Amino acid sequence: MYSLLIKQFLRSRISIFALILLLIMGIVAIIIGRQFLLKQKETISRITEHQQKHIERNVAAHDEMGLLLYYIKFSLINAPDKLAGLSIGQRDINPAIQSVTIRTLEGQKYDTDLANPVHLQIGNLDLGFVIIYLFPLVIIAFTFNLLSEDDESGTWKLLTVQSRSAFRFLLAKLLVRAIFIYGLLLMLMIIAAIILSLPMSTSLLAFFLISVLYIASWFTLCFWLSVFKKSSRFNVLTLLTIWVLLTILAPASINNLVSVLYPVPESLGTMVKQRDAYHEKWDMPKEVTMQRFYAHYPQFQKYGIPQDSFGWLWYYAMQQMGDDESQVQSMAMKEKILLREKTSRGIAQLLPTLHTQMHLNDLAGTSLTDYVTLLDSASSFHEKMRMFFYPKIFENAPVESVDWSKLKPEYLSPDQEIHWLDMVMPLVIFILVLGGWTFFRSSQLYSLE
Repeated sequence: MYSLLIKQFLRSRISIFALILLLIMGIVAIIIGRQFLLKQKETISRITEHQQKHIERNVAAHDEMGLLLYYIKFSLINAPDKLAGLSIGQRDINPAIQSVTIRTLEGQKYDTDLANPVHLQIGNLDLGFVIIYLFPLVIIAFTFNLLSEDDESGTWKLLTVQSRSAFRFLLAKLLVRAIFIYGLLLMLMIIAAIILSLPMSTSLLAFFLISVLYIASWFTLCFWLSVFKKSSRFNVLTLLTIWVLLTILAPASINNLVSVLYPVPESLGTMVKQRDAYHEKWDMPKEVTMQRFYAHYPQFQKYGIPQDSFGWLWYYAMQQMGDDESQVQSMAMKEKILLREKTSRGIAQLLPTLHTQMHLNDLAGTSLTDYVTLLDSASSFHEKMRMFFYPKIFENAPVESVDWSKLKPEYLSPDQEIHWLDMVMPLVIFILVLGGWTFFRSSQLYSLE
């Protein structure tokens, strides 16, 4: 039976064309992912070279430690995992490199490169996009008339009489289509592993597993609709409506919902507060600024209160106070961002498309959570650089006392933990519920109304 169904499936030129087109789109997406990784690698290489030349140029131009540190920037790099070539996520919007001076941090956190807004609107074609958006369309094209085709041609009654189980026959037709779709997915994953030089890892296995489950959820959905014995026209319109709902309308609605529930006015408030907190210190007595600074860093109290009209100790104390006094707004903004992410993930458990997208980005290290991690690490990195240079500035150490050649860009250590249960359970439940419902309705396959 299976050999006959396979021959029947391959006899359709449209089916072959759809598979070839999907294969081509997948390969193009992988190539685009490779170009993205190469661009990221080139950017990181340039940053490393630029920081070295930037430090050398400023060291040669300034002989005062406080003035020199006013200009020098130090970089923290979150190098992309190779899986980012399969799911670019928010890497094209949120920067993967934080370059900061030891001055106020909050105003520097969200500095980023300018990007073409038209390009950002179009987005990137990656393999994750092909799996989430294009694979379901091909599945719909292959399965919308799974039963209705035989029903409308008048052969279904004959099949139900001759076949031991109409449900098994319908399931066999579905499995034949699934074989070709999963074969294509496996082929694309192998091509991606070769082109992107992906190492065998648990992350790659998890990426493939969630893709398999996501595709299975669409097959289950199409199979579920077919047993209602509706017309082909009704099936295709219903499935396309569901596709639009799950891939476009629902994610956009959820995004608007979380934006309304958790507005982020703190983003502007943080910047304004940080700037005001710093600038107002010019008109305040030095004692007030220094007392607050020493309350934050009691280990520096030995430097006392500067008496000069201007001093780098007082200046960097003002800079530090700018960050300290905007800390409330900064933490509130971070909490809002995390609440948005948590809410989105909670709702996404009910939507296979959004759930799969989020976890593909998690595996590739391109999610909003990864960006927040970079910002947190930038704060720790910034504090580390301050603690290294503050004593040298306050003691007016000679510029030559620092081995500047050792100050290379630092890399964020990858710390990826795969939450297998959270990743697969919503999709498994979706498949089991619809699959069970389909099985219970299968008794109606023997009678046509």
